[in-house]
Amino acid sequence: RRSLSISSAVSTLTKEEHISSMSRSAQSNTNLLDRPLGRSGGRVGGSSDATSVSLSAFAYVYSELVQYHQGRAASVSELERRLESAGYGVGLKVLELVAYRSKETKRETRLMSMLQFVSSSVWKSLFGKAADSLERSIDHADEFMIVDYEPITSTFVSVPQDLGQLSADAYVSGIIAGVLDGAGFSARVTAHSVDLEDGEYSKPNTTGMPPRKDKAVFLVKFSPEVLSRDAALDR
Repeated sequence: RRSLSISSAVSTLTKEEHISSMSRSAQSNTNLLDRPLGRSGGRVGGSSDATSVSLSAFAYVYSELVQYHQGRAASVSELERRLESAGYGVGLKVLELVAYRSKETKRETRLMSMLQFVSSSVWKSLFGKAADSLERSIDHADEFMIVDYEPITSTFVSVPQDLGQLSADAYVSGIIAGVLDGAGFSARVTAHSVDLEDGEYSKPNTTGMPPRKDKAVFLVKFSPEVLSRDAALDR
């Protein structure tokens, strides 16, 4: 079976960078677990924040994660479930961390407020920017969509033809599900690639990759009890 590969546009760390990184680690006497949580950062791809994660490092590790689960999955749907499961635990921890850093003493109880929290605060904490849009389904009252035009989990992953239906953004959908579940808003979250319409998105390309022809749409379908609870709060 063909494996997913990382794009050549993302370079790995050079020998000099490894030596420099090891040197900085040796000079630091503070254990990682002893460092305070109350600091901004932890984002992927940033350069000005010392706590940001290198985009090339993330892309490489994520590609390895996908290939690891690919070797243990019998179908595309199983591979996506594995990626979602891997992201779910991250989502639970991200919820706790973002809530701690924002020093909020109250948790969200309304459905739309929770979705806005995910598409703004959680997205900024993970990716350094808010999601591009949050939309509600016209046909189904229990479905919402979070749209990202530049999802980093699929930007640098090349999907072979025999896995053409695979959404490499399934990991992010697992993170969303973990955040929502941890906050008491149980939902089924799936990732989909949707073709861009002409003129829909025209932001300058800064990745060095060919312009994307699709966007990531994360479909959030809430359980009936969540909708019933939210409706009861309107009374």
